[in-house]
Amino acid sequence: MDYTANLVMTLPEIVLSLGALALMLVAAWGGQAASRAISWAAVAVLIGAAIALIGPASNGGAAFYGLYQADAFAAFCKVLIYGAAAVAIIIAPRFFDSTGGDNLRPEYPVLILLSAIGMGMMVSAGDLLTLYVGLELQSLAAYVLASFMRQDARSAEAGLKYFVLGALASGILLYGMSLVYGFSGTTLFSSIATAYVDGHSKGLTFGLVFVFAGLAFKMSAVPFHMWTPDVYEGAPTPVTAFFGSAPKVAAIALTVRVAVEAMGPAVLEWRQIVIFASLASIVLGAAGAIGQTNIKRLLAYSSINNVGFALVGLAAGSTEGVAAVLVYLAIYVVMTLGSFLIVLQMRGLDGQPVETLDSLAGLSRTQPRLALALAIMMFSLAGIPPLFGFYAKFAVFWAAVQAGLFAFAAIGIAASVIGAYYYLRVVKTMYFDEPDGAGFAPMQSRIEGGLIFASAAFLSPLGYLAIPAMGVWSMAAAKVLFPS
Repeated sequence: MDYTANLVMTLPEIVLSLGALALMLVAAWGGQAASRAISWAAVAVLIGAAIALIGPASNGGAAFYGLYQADAFAAFCKVLIYGAAAVAIIIAPRFFDSTGGDNLRPEYPVLILLSAIGMGMMVSAGDLLTLYVGLELQSLAAYVLASFMRQDARSAEAGLKYFVLGALASGILLYGMSLVYGFSGTTLFSSIATAYVDGHSKGLTFGLVFVFAGLAFKMSAVPFHMWTPDVYEGAPTPVTAFFGSAPKVAAIALTVRVAVEAMGPAVLEWRQIVIFASLASIVLGAAGAIGQTNIKRLLAYSSINNVGFALVGLAAGSTEGVAAVLVYLAIYVVMTLGSFLIVLQMRGLDGQPVETLDSLAGLSRTQPRLALALAIMMFSLAGIPPLFGFYAKFAVFWAAVQAGLFAFAAIGIAASVIGAYYYLRVVKTMYFDEPDGAGFAPMQSRIEGGLIFASAAFLSPLGYLAIPAMGVWSMAAAKVLFPS
């Protein structure tokens, strides 16, 4: 084995690891005063990791005897992960400064980098052991991030709930992995697929069920979604924006890789699980959001709802279906980050965060540009044409129809109408309700304003201009999982 070639294929993770270690040392010496400098340095490290994807890191193939996969599928997902992580770092300083105390600490960007390493390992996993190591690295950093505001009881509660339920999910996943290993004799995805071809024993089937149950928790898919609203509400808003984007991409991409590469021959078995989780997530995510009065809890149920739509493409079990999932994830990340960027602007005149939906009343008159941007996010999340979010839903449902899953697609489309209600309720509150207070403080960050404008522009009909490039890239990434 050529270790040099293998290390080159893992260059993005090496860049992130060295960067995180170096910045941790800077944090130890520089202390609180170095927080902003470390944050921008962490963004530079993420950009360096993205640049490192050029070359063998995106087309090198299997590394370290198949434990790690450096391919176009992983590269596509890592670009989304690094971008979302960078945004989560950029928007954090102003938020933590406004909360007072010493909440802005240099450990925050370091934890984001460590989580990005874990997510990179997840999407590049070619073995159950690599899968678990990457997933736990991401999770351990996430537990700390959820409870990052030590003086806030809600943040501490969010971290504790996430940790306890995450430990349970890890146990379920480990049990499923042990069953798969016990009945296949291997942990490599390619060899596991061979075992499924040779014959479906009950042990392998049970292992499949438990593995998908553990992964469903990481995606926050129904029925393993219960942690999502509380964690999203309690965690600091920049952390919630991070949870709603990058880890979602990693978890869904990991599930796609496991389903196609490791358990592809058992498609009839896991398709039933995916269809149930998809429809249940679409319906429960939409129904659960209807009664919410907190914008972060509403967006939490929205994320559950969107996981259901992403799984529609996976249920197709085809190259087109996987490509549709990747396209959906790319658009979903922008919709989620854009929505939480606007939540960050919801501040009273005293500078304190406001999270109630009622506070949006009359926003179209007090801050029309912010209201327009939020309306674009909501209409796009609802999948209403001509906004770009419509194309995301169209892509996954078209893949399901091409796979012959007509009834599934019809039920999913009908269920999506439920979700339109609570998105439209937000728009109605902004444009038709009378203001009941002094409104929000003016936007103070040009960077956040620029990111909101860029998100809104991408989700507008201008986003359709990106379809040719996005289609070619996503299809090339999907074909990696389906070798001819």
